[in-house]
Amino acid sequence: MSWARFIAVLFKEFRQVRRDRLTFAMMVGVPILQLILFGFAINSDARHLPLALHDADNSSFSRAFAASLEASQYFTITRRIKGEAEGDALLADGSVQFVLIVPGDFSRKLMRGERPALLLAADATDPAATGNALAALNGIAAQAIGRDLSGPLASLNPEPAPYDIRIQRRYNPEALTRYNVVPGLIGVILTMTMVMMTALAMTRERERGTMENLLATPARPIEVMLGKIVPYIVIGYIQVAVILGAAALLFDVPMVGSLWLLSLVLVVFIAANLAVGFTFSTIARNQMQAMQLTFFFFLPSMLLTGFMFPFRGMPAWAQAIGELLPLTHFLRIVRGILLKGNGMAEIAGQIWPIGLFMLAAGIVALSRYRQTLD
Repeated sequence: MSWARFIAVLFKEFRQVRRDRLTFAMMVGVPILQLILFGFAINSDARHLPLALHDADNSSFSRAFAASLEASQYFTITRRIKGEAEGDALLADGSVQFVLIVPGDFSRKLMRGERPALLLAADATDPAATGNALAALNGIAAQAIGRDLSGPLASLNPEPAPYDIRIQRRYNPEALTRYNVVPGLIGVILTMTMVMMTALAMTRERERGTMENLLATPARPIEVMLGKIVPYIVIGYIQVAVILGAAALLFDVPMVGSLWLLSLVLVVFIAANLAVGFTFSTIARNQMQAMQLTFFFFLPSMLLTGFMFPFRGMPAWAQAIGELLPLTHFLRIVRGILLKGNGMAEIAGQIWPIGLFMLAAGIVALSRYRQTLD
């Protein structure tokens, strides 16, 4: 054992780490990213969930109940609607998490002691997002209008509450987690594999020296990019077919909507992820760096898109970052098509952000590839 040789190798390794700036940045950046995401962004107890209210009674009792919902911080009234049909449309396109219907004779039946019913419809495609809010509903109901039941109405105040709350868990009445997770796996697996395979494919060409063959050909950057991307689109469709087959045969996941519409959206989503992988391949100098960049992109895609944790439970800044990621919008699309039976009208607002992301990533990839040609 020679301490001189040991120290020489030690200093050599430190210099190597210092020269590989991308790897060093990942070693420092990934732990910081994990601390920020898990410490500040992730929250399984979703609050301030959007609620649409149709108050046909508009009495002091109904207003008190609505105020109690907002005071609980689980619900936030974001829309005043005119009927159940409008509420159903908002639930279908994901604009709100709940719809509360107060009938026009609510206060009259309440004062007669007839136990009127309120209807609360919940978008239960993600049971984790609505579970705590629905669990707290009974306590809210018991205290909602107790202050108003005084004097001649004091006999209506004792438990149980003088009215019923009928909860409808739409699209997932049994609150099965697999109905939410299995469709989401389509987007997660495509994100991981498409970005990684494309980044590694181009980087491998550079490491093996075959990039010179591409540079010697008259192929333009857009032609090389499309030639590299199209085969992986086919692979992506094979992956989706396997997942959908398992979802139907093993997990009994309902498939209410059009699979043709889903396959149309898949083209845009797969292309967006492949463009990201192509961009990473122009940045990374070797396959290790390509893997590191893939992981750096995949981590927020897992945590900030609503796949593992409720999207609306995150703070506003984390939701803003999540809205930039294509997986966020694809999760809404695939769950909407399979569980809700959404059509093009309901998912159109989620398609264009994916297309915009694909366009931006493609422009960056092509500009970076031109620099590589130089």
